[in-house]
Order: sequence, then C-alpha cells, then structure tokens
Amino acid sequence: MRITVLTSLYPSPERPYEGVFAERRWVGMRDRGHAVGVVQPLPWAPGWIGGRRGELARRPATEQRAGIAIERPRYLHVPKLARRNAQAFARVGVRAILAGERPDVVVADYAWPASAAVRTLAAHGLPCVVNGRGSDVLEVAGEAGLGAELGANLAASAGWCAVSADLVARMDELAGQPGRGVLVPNGVDTIAFRPADRGSARRSLGLAPDGALVLVVGHLIPRKDPVLALKTFLAGAPADARLVFLGRGPLEAEVAEHVEHDGANARVRLMGEVPPERLAEWYAASDALLLTSSREGRPNVVIEALAAGRPAVATAAGGTAEVLGALAERLLVASRDPAVIGARLGAVLRDPPTPTELRGLVEHLSWDASLDALEGVLQAARPEAVR
Repeated sequence: MRITVLTSLYPSPERPYEGVFAERRWVGMRDRGHAVGVVQPLPWAPGWIGGRRGELARRPATEQRAGIAIERPRYLHVPKLARRNAQAFARVGVRAILAGERPDVVVADYAWPASAAVRTLAAHGLPCVVNGRGSDVLEVAGEAGLGAELGANLAASAGWCAVSADLVARMDELAGQPGRGVLVPNGVDTIAFRPADRGSARRSLGLAPDGALVLVVGHLIPRKDPVLALKTFLAGAPADARLVFLGRGPLEAEVAEHVEHDGANARVRLMGEVPPERLAEWYAASDALLLTSSREGRPNVVIEALAAGRPAVATAAGGTAEVLGALAERLLVASRDPAVIGARLGAVLRDPPTPTELRGLVEHLSWDASLDALEGVLQAARPEAVR
C-alpha cells in the first residue's frame, strides 16, 4: 500500500522524542514493504521568535527520517480558535497530499485536528482512517467541547481505530456507530524491555545501590499531573526511597518548586528527557513506575515497565486497566488522593508482583501483532475492499 500519514505530532531534529511511538509504528509499516510518507502541518512562526514557537519555526520543511519522507507545510494558527485552526491545518495538509503521489489510504494519526481533513479527502476519492491515541479524543471531546465536530469527522471517515478498547468505545459513541472502531494497540519491544539485574543497571547509571527507586516517565503536563505523583511519593514511599522524573514539559518549574518547598531535594531528581534507547536501563534500575494521569489512551510507559518486570502503580484512567489486567486490583487506584495512592505505592514496594507475573501481562503485545491489526484496518478502508 501507499500510505500517507497526516499528523500533528512526529519527531523532528528539535524534538527527537516527540511522537516517537507513532514513528515506531510507521517505520514498522515501511519495513513491511509499504510506501509511507508523513505530512505534518505546523503553525507558522517567524524565525526570530524564541521559546516553543521558535522551535516550530526551525523545523525543516522537508526531512527524511528512518527512510520516511516528512513534509511540513505551514498554516496560520490563531490562539483560542480551535475549529478554525483545525480547518487551516487540514487545508494545507490536504494540499500537500494532493500535490504528491496519490496514496491508497490516508491516516489521520492523532484524531484532532487531522480528522478535519476527512471530507475534503473523500471528495478527492481518498479514503481516510482516523487513529486515536488518547488526549486527541478524550480531551478534545471533553474539556475542549469539540465532541460533535470530532464525531462528525469520524462518521464521514473510512473507519477508525485506537490504541485502547476504552478509546475505541468513546470514538464509536462520538460517531454514533457502536462496534465500528477497531483496537490497534501499540506494541512493545520485549527484547529491549525485559527483566534485568537492578544492581548492574544502577551502577551503569551512577545511582546508589540501596533504597527503592520510583520512576515517573513522560511529559510534565497537566493531564499527567506530575505534582500529584510527587505528593503521592512523599506520602507513601519509604524514607530511603528516591523519585526520578524522566521527561520535560510546561510543569517542570512547578514540580521543582514543590520539591524545594517540601524539602525533598535529596530524594527527588528531575532528569529531563531520556533517549528511548536508555529507558530500558532506567526501568531495570527501578523498583516501580508511578503514573498519576487523569486521562490516558493506553499508556506506553506502563507497557514498557511491565515488560521490564517492574510494577506500575497507576490511577484509573482510560485503557490503563486493560494493560494491568489480572493485577489491576493490586496496582490500579481509583482515588486521586495522594495519601491513598501513596499507601498503594508503599504496599507494592514492600511486596511487588514477580517479574514473571508482570511480564506475562504484556508479552502478547508484540509489534508484529500491532502491525497486523493496522494493516487489516487500512486494507479494509481501500475502495476496492469496500466494493
């Protein structure tokens, strides 16, 4: 198949880890012999501006990453005008798609704003499959109040899929077509992420050999609630335990302020982003992952931790329970009270499930199985399959 991916999130020289799971999926499809191209419309920004907008301005208009051509057309983004911005995103995205070699199928990867292109693509005879990953559905339909628009986009598409059953059900509901969506979970590299010696990993990372180590992995953004993770750790972890944040984001300074205010500098470190290839070593060095999200699709960090034989103590959000399976009663917490979550974290650190139990929850989530499911969805969306 010739596949064009229309997306708002993909790695770049300035942000090499942003959207890395999407890249992993599309590189896998390319390795299976499919012709894959990416169109990532970006807001226009002047080259002299600083901060996040400056990073956007510096991203190359075209790029080759892992054998995939990426095109980044620009559009005018106006703050607080979500509907108008989605339309502008879709307009320049469709223009770029039509200017290139005609694909067999387009994937709106990250449902919003990419799904805004569905009708225009259909008018040109191009089927579009919408893929949901989490906040692109839940937050857009929730806090952003754009559920009706997203539902209409889904209903007009050639089909949709998502990374969790919970998310598939929500997309079905928005579109008013129960049972139509398909589960296409992300895979996990069970060779890279596997149980390994904790002491060796700590020596390699320059960490102290004693005391429990708890990780918080991911963007420091509101829906991940890193401040709640900090308060949870301080409420329930042993006095000799340490907490490490691996990630960055707009709440980084706020988290640092809380660490200082709580007198926890000796126990808590903010490490910033870590290259994906080093994450397995951090999981091996740890005793538990802590995830305090208010919204989730199907969290990759939980899957990775389990594959590495480390427990993930998590708040109940989205598809997290699907991953924790039979161990959800021990690892999942419905409350968002740091004392309650902390008590669960302390209990798990004292008496964790075995690495074999934990790894058994995710061994079936191979990348091959994920790509098989994705190929099925895309093949079914092609016009010849519909006829």
